[in-house]
Amino acid sequence: MTIRELTGRACAGALALACAACSSPAGPDTPAASPASASGTASPTAGPGHGWTGDRIRAAVAEHPGTTRTAGPTALNALVGAVFTHNSGGDHFCTASVVDSAGQNLIVTAAHCVWDPGLGRRSELVFVPGYRDGDTPDGVWPLLSVTVGRSWQDSADPDLDVAFAVVQAQGGLQVQQVLGANRLGTDRGYDLPVKVTGYPSSGEVPITCSNTTGEQSPTQLRIDCPDYTGGTSGSPWVTDFDPATRTGTVVGVIGGYQQGGDTPDTSYSSYFGDDVQALYDRATG
Repeated sequence: MTIRELTGRACAGALALACAACSSPAGPDTPAASPASASGTASPTAGPGHGWTGDRIRAAVAEHPGTTRTAGPTALNALVGAVFTHNSGGDHFCTASVVDSAGQNLIVTAAHCVWDPGLGRRSELVFVPGYRDGDTPDGVWPLLSVTVGRSWQDSADPDLDVAFAVVQAQGGLQVQQVLGANRLGTDRGYDLPVKVTGYPSSGEVPITCSNTTGEQSPTQLRIDCPDYTGGTSGSPWVTDFDPATRTGTVVGVIGGYQQGGDTPDTSYSSYFGDDVQALYDRATG
């Protein structure tokens, strides 16, 4: 069993002990303006200091590559949430994020978070964006439908450990209307400056790290960032974030090889190529 596989309640204590022994450098991200108004319209950002621009991601990679810290409530981090079973009162076991779609209701995560090849779709899952210390500032969004590839369903193909899910509207608004969304990026190559944000099962706040991706194989990406333990599967790999539009490009999610990695310091993603684009087209068709 890899460290990224779904561990359930029994492993929460063990993961907490593991993380306590390898604490990350402290320091939250610079806070951004509120991600959305009550009407669902994006609030204006106050300037480049209020979001992770493409230049800021590249600067973070250059100055502090592979440094993990607590993720603050920025516009980019607001698109990322924890995945729970039933409601936010239980244990969170994976991570997901909002991705742009015509229906404005789509999230992306790892396939192994939402579909067991032996049992089928995992039921009664909810997405909680911006979750922090028990708070659910941007609502709880039940997953209505899940799209995974046939090769994942049949044989847990690590090269297609990616899933898209439609979430239920809340208060008459779709999740993208409330939070915005990242674009899907395919065929972007192997060497990209990205920011990876996710929710370890052993903690109640998200963590984040910036580094440059590399080629693990023609069908897999890798990144070196410490302390990405169980629960971070599905964490988005985002490049080119523009705070003016509150939009970046997601080019990977933790998953794939070894279901994301069997050590907490190196993570993997299925390469986002034609197969992932086809999966997205199915989910939005």
